[in-house]
Amino acid sequence: MPWSNQRLGDYCEVIAGQSPEGKYYNDKAEGLPFYQGKKEFGDRYIGAPQKWTTKVTKEAKADDILMSVRAPVGPINFSTEHICIGRGLAAIRPSDELDKDFLFYYLLSKQDEIQGSEGAVFASINKSQIQALSFSYVNLEEQKRIVAILDQAFADINKARALTEQNLKNARELFESYLQQVFSQRGEGWSQTTLGELCERMEYGTSAKSKTEGKVPVLRMGNIQDGLLDWKKLVYTDNDDDIVKLILEVGDVLFNRTNSPELVGKSAIYRGESPAIFAGYLIRLQRKKGLLDGEFLNFYLNSRTVREYGFSVMSHSTNQANISGTKLKSYPISLPSLEMQKEIAARASSLKTDITRVENLYREKLAALDELKKSLLQKAFTGELISALPKNKDVA
Repeated sequence: MPWSNQRLGDYCEVIAGQSPEGKYYNDKAEGLPFYQGKKEFGDRYIGAPQKWTTKVTKEAKADDILMSVRAPVGPINFSTEHICIGRGLAAIRPSDELDKDFLFYYLLSKQDEIQGSEGAVFASINKSQIQALSFSYVNLEEQKRIVAILDQAFADINKARALTEQNLKNARELFESYLQQVFSQRGEGWSQTTLGELCERMEYGTSAKSKTEGKVPVLRMGNIQDGLLDWKKLVYTDNDDDIVKLILEVGDVLFNRTNSPELVGKSAIYRGESPAIFAGYLIRLQRKKGLLDGEFLNFYLNSRTVREYGFSVMSHSTNQANISGTKLKSYPISLPSLEMQKEIAARASSLKTDITRVENLYREKLAALDELKKSLLQKAFTGELISALPKNKDVA
């Protein structure tokens, strides 16, 4: 049988989700597992439920394909059990003429193309629109052959991806280990002191409202990336008083003092890239130049040893953590001579450059693996993937 374009609703039952009233929800595993949207989606199978409901509205069965139908539209997963689905999901249940894995791969190949109507709040797709989706159909025997090929290919790609991700993690760990070794040592000639003793001043940035255009950029937390300043997505100010008072000097280090705990403590060094000031939730450290090297200070603040110290002293409020200037001044630091600081910083910078190059290669490989998946899916549903295979090839 040749390939043909068919309407999804002619080969599947589509069940639009409907959310029960919130009073029926619980976290005690009473009733059916309840999924509102794609929050628990995994790579292929939906994850463990976080909520249950004692009042059931719309149901999905094990092996139904679940589609996210709002914010965002298109992602899919398999249901692993009998569940209740809310309005953020639809269940797609193939007929006996359609292999469920074949349909899953097809919908995966078209995920970026599946778009719903633009509503006032969410982009969404409804039951009728899902039923009206066109898909490439071939007989059940060919469907199973395609699935067997894609299953093996995706397993191989996923294995390669896992190895590449581990190598990327190992590269990062190598640099972290180097910094940890440097900043935990107490070598001969090293002195123990605090940041407050080594800085001329520490000050908070501007609290004035920034604009999309202005005289100089106002650097924010998002501009601190991996120890360096990212000059994308800038905001600006025309406040002359702030510009005079807060204009950055070469070698200043900016420290993020408040946000979620994993982001507090990030720092970056200013190297004179462009005149700029900084926002109020950053602290500028201006060091005593005869005692402390700026690059050494930046590596110190971004080391795992110091970040862990920061976690131990930060204060917490609702959804926020904070390290004040007073606490930052009390940070302990082991310090060699200024000459040795510069040597350490130069070695760390060289190592970071080498590791960044390796990380970029791994990221390129991950991107290539993702593109390979897309290419295989495209070929699978144009007949190219099985055209070279013998017709009697067994399918497990």
